Amino acid sequence: MPAWQSINEQEIRGQLATESETESAGRQLAACLRAGDVVALIGDLGAGKTRFVKAIAAALEVPPEEVNSPTFTLIQEYAGRELLRHCDAYRLRDPDEFADLGLDELFADDGIALIEWADRVTEYLPQDRIEIRLQIDSPTSRTITVKSTGNRSNRVLGEFRSCTE
Repeated sequence: MPAWQSINEQEIRGQLATESETESAGRQLAACLRAGDVVALIGDLGAGKTRFVKAIAAALEVPPEEVNSPTFTLIQEYAGRELLRHCDAYRLRDPDEFADLGLDELFADDGIALIEWADRVTEYLPQDRIEIRLQIDSPTSRTITVKSTGNRSNRVLGEFRSCTE
């Protein structure tokens, strides 16, 4: 398991040495998420954003074969213990296209929203969200930064810190 370092009250960072550690971090975060939470995933191509989403989905009892990167459909819904809405902003030509997807539905309180390539649509994201930044260090290792941006996400980060100690 990664050793987590506290950057400040709203941010922690860890080293993920393997893909299974990335999956484990996703499962741990899933245990802290509730309907209405928003998770913004940021990282280069191949950083592990979709792997992280799959781990969250698996922890919430979504069948693994249902989860894939919604690059072409843009938003997928998965029914598990919590409803997941998975969005990929990679193929959007400009951020305004994101707004046309139906943000009220994407960010509805009846499900958890997971947005890959969230840095491309920041202006349309809720102010209060968990940001997951995955940085490629080597073919298998990543630096992960988990940041909260408001009261609701502070609760998520606090629970996540507790389960990673």
